[in-house]
Parts: sequence; structure tokens; C-alpha cells
Amino acid sequence: MGQGMTHSGPEQVKDSLILITLLVELGVAAAVSSSLARSNTFKNLLLMPRRNLRQTLALVAMICIPLTLGVWIRVWVPNFLAADISYEATVIMGLLLGPVAAMVGGAALSLPAVCHGEYWTLPVNLAVAAIAGGFGRFIEREEVWSFSPMIDLSLYRWVTRNLRKPQFDRQIALLVLITTMQFATSMLGRAYPARYFELHSPYWLVELAICACAPVVVGIPLKIWNAIRIERKLEEQSRLLMEARLDALQRQINPHFLFNTLNSITSLVRSKPELAREMIVKLANILRTLLKDREAFVPFAEELAFTDDYLDIEVVRFGEKLCVVKEIAEETLAVMVPSMLLQPLIENSIKHGLEPRISGGTVTLRSRMLTDGRLLLEVEDDGIGMDSEREGGMSATRDVGTGSRGGGIGMRNVRERMDVMYGNAAEVEMVSRPGRGTKVTLVLPMVEPGENPWGQFGEALQATWADMSRAVTRG
Repeated sequence: MGQGMTHSGPEQVKDSLILITLLVELGVAAAVSSSLARSNTFKNLLLMPRRNLRQTLALVAMICIPLTLGVWIRVWVPNFLAADISYEATVIMGLLLGPVAAMVGGAALSLPAVCHGEYWTLPVNLAVAAIAGGFGRFIEREEVWSFSPMIDLSLYRWVTRNLRKPQFDRQIALLVLITTMQFATSMLGRAYPARYFELHSPYWLVELAICACAPVVVGIPLKIWNAIRIERKLEEQSRLLMEARLDALQRQINPHFLFNTLNSITSLVRSKPELAREMIVKLANILRTLLKDREAFVPFAEELAFTDDYLDIEVVRFGEKLCVVKEIAEETLAVMVPSMLLQPLIENSIKHGLEPRISGGTVTLRSRMLTDGRLLLEVEDDGIGMDSEREGGMSATRDVGTGSRGGGIGMRNVRERMDVMYGNAAEVEMVSRPGRGTKVTLVLPMVEPGENPWGQFGEALQATWADMSRAVTRG
């Protein structure tokens, strides 16, 4: 009995060490891939659609440096075999970076082992890199990213899918390839233990565990990095959606304004041809501004120039019934503001506030800097205002976008653009008094000239994502 224990004890210890090593390898793969994923440089290099030679070598170096250190630890630290996952790393580089880059990385990973006398490591790594890289060219990139380390689920999906409709599954082929190469390297390590290191066992269950662990170790980094890739895609789609939404809001023009302006020009062609020509020039300036690609933010002076063209046309249309007053602080002219911000507010004042009045009225534009450094803009009219019935029982002081008048396209335009650009950092308020007029007040945070405005509302992505989703659904 004692002799039996003496005979079986070392093998049990060895196999137990192998199983523990396999578990630790999973942790090493997760730790290294998660650490790399924290680096913005690594993420940018990894997710580039195309890389030049320098970028590819930089990415290979970022992957290989910590893993080469792991090979050194395995060589010099007894029983810490899990630090060496060079086989799986070479497979990953082959799938993601191609055979040449993987061969460079595999050669770098083999240096500590070769220095230790394990001379088979270099040719084996080169062969693994070539095979994995060649297969990576054969398989679709999305199939690489979606490779699952959950072997049982992959096999189950493959079996159920092929029972219905037999077909070639590249992901199962990748699973078989990784497992087969792992078995081959295990047999090589068993045949030449002093010339090549790889876990191996004479017991088929333990050997099966070794072969099954390899695709899991390969799949863990792919899953972690794929989550980052999906997050980056969502951010990019969110940014593009915001830009498209903002562009649509910027390009809005009231067709009634265009129709009425053309009618006014037609009536002036015979009686006042010079004035008609001026209106055509101003209308052309407005349309040119609406149709060309503009920056999201422009100096306030440029925004006023666009507004002047619009107001000049309206003054001609309404004649003496419309008066425009400007109280513009000089220091506000260089402040960056969202382009085409004031026109919807002015149009709203004229159409809903002054036009219903027989005698017309006055539109007043104001701008000044607040003590906290923010910009205050006001558009006020002395039109008919909104009574309590039109307000729907709401208070007179409220955000733009509510009530009958506040629910107009122009006012919703302004409110949505403020949400997109500033999130909660901007204030939009409307005060209306029945029969005495309406005042819209905007308080905007500062945007320095040349600054990237998208960075200021990056925090608003999550806050506005639900609203954008609803807008897309309605659209």
C-alpha cells in the first residue's frame, strides 16, 4: 500500500500542478489583456482599420513585452509555469495582425526560452504564427472577434446548426485548429522536454484539459478587446448620430419664409428693382449659409451677420410694422456660439408674436457677459405673448419646447441643439406675458476659439442617447 502511494504520488502532484497552472493561465490572460485595454494608445492601435509598419511593430511590442517577461519568469522561477502563454499570444497576433507581425512577435517571445536552451521554441512559434496568420486571412474579421472561449456553447451551437443545415463553420474550424496545434506542441514538449517547453501529461483527461484550455486562453483577450471595440463603435455611431442630428437642425429653413420672401421679391421687381436685387443677394447669402458645411461653433459676430441678412428681408416684407433693436456688448462678438442659433428664435418672435398684431412691433436682440464668464443672449418681442390657455396651464417662466408656442419647430430646434451641444451646462428660459410680449433667454458656457466643441458635451452622450434613440425611431 505504501509502495502504491509512492508510485502514484508524484504523478498526482504533477497532474495537480498542471490543472492549477491551466487555471492560473486563464487569470494571466485576463490580467494582461485587461491591463493593455486600459491604454488608449493600445486601443487606438488595435482598432485601427489599417496600420503602417511602425504602428504594427508598436502594437506587437505592447503585446510581447509583458508576455516575454512571463516567459523569463517561467524559465527562472520554479513551478510558475502559467506565466508562459507564448503559444496563445502567437495565435492571437496571427489572427489579428497577420502572419508577418505574428512571426516577429513569436520570435521575440521565444528569446528567453532559446537562451535557456529550448531551441525548438523559435521554429515552433514561427510555424504557429504562419498557420494562425494564414487562417486569420481566410476567416472573416468579425468571426475572429466573435470567437467564443466557451467551448461547450460553441460546440452546441455548431451541432444544432448543422443538424438543421450542414455547413462549414469557420469558428469551429478555428477552435479545432488551436486545439490541434496545442496537442502537437504538447507532444513535442513531451518528446523533447529539454528543447521545448509545453504542458503535457500521459493521462488523456489531463491532456484533454490542456488542449481545451488553449482556445479559452485565446478567446479571453479577444472577448475583452471586442468589448472595447463594440464600445468604440457605439461611441462613434453616437457621435455620427449627433452630428447628423445637429446638421439636420442647422439646415432647417421654414418653407413659408422662403415662399413669402420670393413673393416679396416678385412684387418689388417692377416698382423697386434695386431693393429686389438686394433682397435676392441677402436670400442667396442665407441659402448659401444653410447649404454649405459649417463649423458647429462660430464667432458671435458671424452669427449676427447671418441674422442681419434674415432681419433685413423681414424688415422689407413687413415695412414700418417691424422694428429691430440691437443691444450687443462689444466683448461678446468674439465668443463662440452654436451656428444658426438666433434665427429660429427671431422667426418665432415675428411669426407668433408680431405678425398677429395689426400694428406690428419690435424685436430686441441683447448680448452680454455674466459675472461667471458665461454668455447671455436674449430675443424679446412686444407681441401678443401667450395667455394661460395657450400655455396649457403652465407657468410663464419655463424651458423652451413646452406649451403651444414653445412647441414650435424653431423653439424645439434651439432646445434640442442646446441639449446636444451642452447637455445640462446651458440654460434656456422663456418668459411670456399675455398682450405684452415674450422673452427667450439663453445662457451659454464659454467655448474658446479653436477649441474642439465636441469635447465639451462628451458627458452628455449618455444623457441624450435615449432622446436620440426615440428621435431615430420616430424618424
